[in-house]
Amino acid sequence: MTAMTVTVNGQRWELAHGATLAELLSRFGVPSWGVAVALDGAVVPRASWPGTVLRADASVEVLTAVQGG
Repeated sequence: MTAMTVTVNGQRWELAHGATLAELLSRFGVPSWGVAVALDGAVVPRASWPGTVLRADASVEVLTAVQGG
């Protein structure tokens, strides 16, 4: 398998071709709750993470919900 580069929250990372969004999030220890994920500017529903295959040069933004007042 060859590597591809994706951008996660502004930083470039190498992943194996065919990696899914769920695999990426697991690799970075992202919790399955309390976060929203956008792929190339579009929010991806949590149920779609395992089936969403990343492409080279994809841009992923992981946003964490924060309580405040």
